[in-house]
Amino acid sequence: MTTTRRVLILADSDNTFLSAQSFNRKVDWEKIRDYLANPNEGRELIEMVIYVGLPPAKERFQEQRKTKEKFVYWAKSNGFLVVPKEGKAKGDDYETNIDIVMAMDAVELALEVRPDIVVLVTGDSDFAYLAEKLRRRGMRVEVASVEQSLGNDLKIAASSIVDLVGIFDGFKQQKKSQEYHRIGNSNLFD
Repeated sequence: MTTTRRVLILADSDNTFLSAQSFNRKVDWEKIRDYLANPNEGRELIEMVIYVGLPPAKERFQEQRKTKEKFVYWAKSNGFLVVPKEGKAKGDDYETNIDIVMAMDAVELALEVRPDIVVLVTGDSDFAYLAEKLRRRGMRVEVASVEQSLGNDLKIAASSIVDLVGIFDGFKQQKKSQEYHRIGNSNLFD
């Protein structure tokens, strides 16, 4: 008899989009969710939260913002919990610091809902301390990312790694004319 493990998934949308883009693929969030919380493997999804940094509501970011807003609408309409955060202009670019929001939410949600497994869908090493903190609270922390884009500190801090390359292979190929609009100047793959 298999024990059911409760799973909380927290996804850094920009990091995931960039990882998929490196394989010339679009992201299929439903497939990622179903893969990471597969009930056939004794997993019960508590929630999947997707963190999205929005470009500032300024004319020069209008196209990027529309793309992000469409994604937020789609994700909410398809049962995902979405946490958007307004960006601030910084010269010709902008930043959102969505990582801070995701880390704070992760600790709060993990302590409130007590999942057996927390899956961090990101390769950003900034989340290494978060992974360690959750593990010290007795939770298994899986990091789902593309192995080649996974920061070494995060790799070491996680209980285990789920390489998304295999699942990305099942995603539709991205058209050359489609570009995902990146957020800020952050080094997503430290």
